[in-house]
Amino acid sequence: MVWLLHVRKLTTSSLLRNAVPVAVVNPRRKQLWADTIYKTNPIDPAEPTFKKILIANRGEIAVRVIRSARKMGIKTVAVYSTADSGAMHVEMADEAVWIGESAASQSYLVMDKILDAVKQTGAEAVHPGYGFLSENANFVKKLEDMKVKFMGPPAVAIHGMGDKLESKRLAIKAGVNTVPGFDGEIRDEDHCLEISKSIGYPVMIKASAGGGGKGMRIAHNDKEAVEGFRLSKNEAKASFGDDRILIEKFVVKPRHIEIQILCDSHGNGVYLNERECSIQRRNQKVIEEAPSPFVDPELRKAMGNQALDLAKAIGYTSAGTVEFLVDNKKNFYFLEMNTRLQVEHPISECITGVDLVAEMIRVAYGHKLKFSQADIPINGWALELRVYAEDPTRNFGTPSTGRLFKYVEPRGEGIRCDSGVREGSEISVYYDPMICKLVSYGATRNEAIARGKYALDSYVIQGVSHNISLLRDILTEKSYVAGDTDTDYLPRVYPKGFTIPKLSESHMDNLKAVAAALEASRYLRLKVKESSWDFVVSDQENATAVNISKLENGFLINVEGREITLPTWDMGKSTVNLDIDGETFILQIHGRGRNGPIWTIGFQGSSYDFKLLSPYAQTLLDIMPQPKLGDTAKELLSPMPGVVRSVVVKVGDKVFKGQEVCTIEAMKMQNKLVAGADGIIGEVNIKEGDSVADEDVLITLK
Repeated sequence: MVWLLHVRKLTTSSLLRNAVPVAVVNPRRKQLWADTIYKTNPIDPAEPTFKKILIANRGEIAVRVIRSARKMGIKTVAVYSTADSGAMHVEMADEAVWIGESAASQSYLVMDKILDAVKQTGAEAVHPGYGFLSENANFVKKLEDMKVKFMGPPAVAIHGMGDKLESKRLAIKAGVNTVPGFDGEIRDEDHCLEISKSIGYPVMIKASAGGGGKGMRIAHNDKEAVEGFRLSKNEAKASFGDDRILIEKFVVKPRHIEIQILCDSHGNGVYLNERECSIQRRNQKVIEEAPSPFVDPELRKAMGNQALDLAKAIGYTSAGTVEFLVDNKKNFYFLEMNTRLQVEHPISECITGVDLVAEMIRVAYGHKLKFSQADIPINGWALELRVYAEDPTRNFGTPSTGRLFKYVEPRGEGIRCDSGVREGSEISVYYDPMICKLVSYGATRNEAIARGKYALDSYVIQGVSHNISLLRDILTEKSYVAGDTDTDYLPRVYPKGFTIPKLSESHMDNLKAVAAALEASRYLRLKVKESSWDFVVSDQENATAVNISKLENGFLINVEGREITLPTWDMGKSTVNLDIDGETFILQIHGRGRNGPIWTIGFQGSSYDFKLLSPYAQTLLDIMPQPKLGDTAKELLSPMPGVVRSVVVKVGDKVFKGQEVCTIEAMKMQNKLVAGADGIIGEVNIKEGDSVADEDVLITLK
């Protein structure tokens, strides 16, 4: 089969010309941060290497690979779908090949299109990034047949570790600790119940070919086991084309700790210490850190040696990650091996000084590792904060789509942003909603946390919902600060789900003072003659009387008897640092409402609205009748954009509160939707296969 591929060449001059107006896409700036940390394996310009490589991926990981390839003097080829035609990785590469329509199933997952792009451009090697075809043994085999190098392990290692049943058998054979479970494929729901009961609840039901948290459910009883089997099977088929399911014992309150390894084809291998990845939602990681605050040198060595034993047993080469569950007594159990570069690899790079991508390229070319285990340090502490386009107040993260009409990444010492977006980029329904991997690095854990908070406060994202408020709150939460985390962290700390943090009274008064200063500044720009104003400033909970007077270089604001002095500032800046009573506040001014004097101010990752009225207008508002709200329990709204995968009710059916009525798939995750109240189904506005938008009315109750 022959595919029509569009190839365009991109020059360095055109890259820089396109990048200048938007600082975050300047590849030279992004390069500088990496150069300061990769000290263990600096680039040798005289060492022979590939002339051209193709990156079979998109987004931030494609950008990341391009950065290291450019340092090594290697030309790069990007591939892109229709949705990614204006993407950052496409502009940064030397060449770009269109491979199909927007859906991954029509582009990034179509093996023949990637292979044809390799042939057409003459690429000598392929870096797969993560996801898509990165752990597809058949893809690797076809590259091997074409005499094209794959920047990853051989096909036999991918095949062995890609199947969870086979990987567990191989781990046992290699002497690696494993979790008790059923050694075989689960046939059906009855078999699922039988095995679950024999192992003993709770159990983990997961896809044999799974990864990235997809196709995984925890069951504490028979009902959850049956439901988890069905949903995991559906997710596995949609995500991997393989719906085989296995079951194993779920270790209660474990830590999720993984070991980064690196092996060459000459028998050399090292582990690059560990990463703590316990904070997760729906089995997908939210915050990672390296090293782990829980792991001591003895545990690190034991886990590292077992990871290398497994790698040696399967003939592993390149970068990979062996994941373990660790209980509170420091017993550890093999979970799975990711035969690729991990999303969270930057924090391992920070503390070891190893450029993992450069080393993957070297190993693929045939070079030996430049270092031994004794050369791998732990220098400092690093956090990776996964910034997603999602609403964290809805089940810890319901995906959000849209265009980034305002986007400014944070900068500063010890701050690294691995992203593939810029101002104007679109977060689409077709791919993972990750915006950026925000890394903060410091000499100590406390310094890394402090820099992380500063970076989150300074991060400007407008146009989509984002999870910065959740990330920011976690960094101040007492058990996290103490290093007391496990995979049950989010539901334990936020048992009713995450809500926007309630500010202290003094902090709320400070924001009201800022809102008053913003409105007063607007009056002055409109040439209003007065120099003093009275406002009633309202948030969601209360109204506060505020008087503000113009000073020579600022404002004096009286908030119910408390005097606050604020300077004037440049209203064109995305963020502003204000000193109020000796405390520094990093604020984001999102703007004034079009239909009234409502200022939206961003603070610590969350947005707060403040309405400013004159005292007389507030008096009138207080006596106006309040509108009656509809009964939202009678309408089932789509919580996200997605595709309807099942509808299990029809008009006239009697349902009970909490009963499943349909399933929506978004970002390849199956989401069960339930009735909000008892009642009779009045309308069913969807059918299987329908695409729905956020807040579409799906089903109504009489």
